[in-house]
Amino acid sequence: MSGIMYLGKQIIADLYHCDEELLDDLEYVRKTVVEAAEKAETRIIDCKFHKFTPQGVSGVVVIAESHIAIHTWPEYGYAAIDIFTCGNRSMPRLALKHVSRALKAKRVMYKELRRGVLENVQVNENKILNIRPF
Repeated sequence: MSGIMYLGKQIIADLYHCDEELLDDLEYVRKTVVEAAEKAETRIIDCKFHKFTPQGVSGVVVIAESHIAIHTWPEYGYAAIDIFTCGNRSMPRLALKHVSRALKAKRVMYKELRRGVLENVQVNENKILNIRPF
């Protein structure tokens, strides 16, 4: 099994006391999350961001390894971020560090989860090897 004990890592984070103006700036939030994906050494597939009225930004960067999503509440100085990466090559903590610094968060709380723990997942080797059984 090549040493991988789980299929992916997911970081769920709350960023508190962020810069309210930055949280409401669509282009800044987009640039920040795209840079975070790059710093985590992921491969960007696509991204979609939306600016709400009167305030707030939501967005997702789809990466080959899964996704990085954010939702901001400028009126509370708060952002929620979800970073899900599969495999063992990417570095999701670097993505979180970048977003936290860029939004000037004074407090960051996060949980890191292991997704798809292999001892709980059935492996269909025929599908993995892309072969048909006889």
